[in-house]
Amino acid sequence: MPILTAIILAAFVGYGGAWYFGAIEGNFALLLFLATVVTGVYWLAERFVFLPRRRRAAEQAAAEARARREELARQGIEQVDTSFEDAARQRHLAQPWWLDWTAGLFPVVLIVFLLRSFVFEPFKIPSGSMIPTLLVGDLILVNKFTYGLKLPVVNTRLTAGNPLQRGDVVVFRYPPKPSLDYIKRVVGLPGDEVAYLNKKLTVNGQPAPQTAVSDFFDESAMEYFKQFDEDLGVKKHRIIIDERRPAFIAAADEFKYKENCRYSVEGVTCKVPEGHYFMMGDNRDNSLDSRYWGFVPDANVVGKAFFVWMNFGDLKRIGSFN
Repeated sequence: MPILTAIILAAFVGYGGAWYFGAIEGNFALLLFLATVVTGVYWLAERFVFLPRRRRAAEQAAAEARARREELARQGIEQVDTSFEDAARQRHLAQPWWLDWTAGLFPVVLIVFLLRSFVFEPFKIPSGSMIPTLLVGDLILVNKFTYGLKLPVVNTRLTAGNPLQRGDVVVFRYPPKPSLDYIKRVVGLPGDEVAYLNKKLTVNGQPAPQTAVSDFFDESAMEYFKQFDEDLGVKKHRIIIDERRPAFIAAADEFKYKENCRYSVEGVTCKVPEGHYFMMGDNRDNSLDSRYWGFVPDANVVGKAFFVWMNFGDLKRIGSFN
């Protein structure tokens, strides 16, 4: 078992290392699931096989020690050092290293797996596509049960949950490369016609009201950008516009249902297919989103982003957001 355990642990380390150095595309959900299964098997084996075996060995050693003391007593020797007996018992009962690193970690791994799969999952914002709502370096929490619970890894839906609403900030698996997680705002629901023309958003022919507010200073770019309050019918949120960028969508990818979209020098108009969503970043001129790579299937939705729990560069960022 020590050799087998060493091989298994080495495989986990090797997978993590290959992922870290970019040799493979990692899947943390799968890795965590496998870690839960492996440590769980060891935990069951420890509870029902290895621990009872060690206890029997300790009891046998204790019985042998009692027999020796009784034999010495018959020979008239009453004072016997018993400290070595306690030490021997502890050696028999002690977990070997290979169980410490497997069965011993199972409760922690299981809790992390359940919380991450069904309650909350942490993410880090890697880019500026959601500025001004979310900044680079924000550490956010994503609610995994709002839109219904899913089985981890296979992503089979267990409960219906609440439907997505326009204006929700959502984490989803990037359709062209599902191993990557993206975060954008829902602007189009199934059946909606979404138009982004001349940098103005309309949904089903109704313009999304915009109200100009003070310019936003982007510290990463050291520039000011026009900022607006935008209303998609639920809660207002803020967007920024770079007036120097053209309105047309350059170099849109080929994607499923692209025939639902019409591109022009003014922008794009798309009819959202059933079971899909149209996503856009709040940094409208610096966001690769549904305008470029298409619609997000419902099966790709991970959860609703709702809270910044840490930003090490600016603690005032902590809190909820729209």
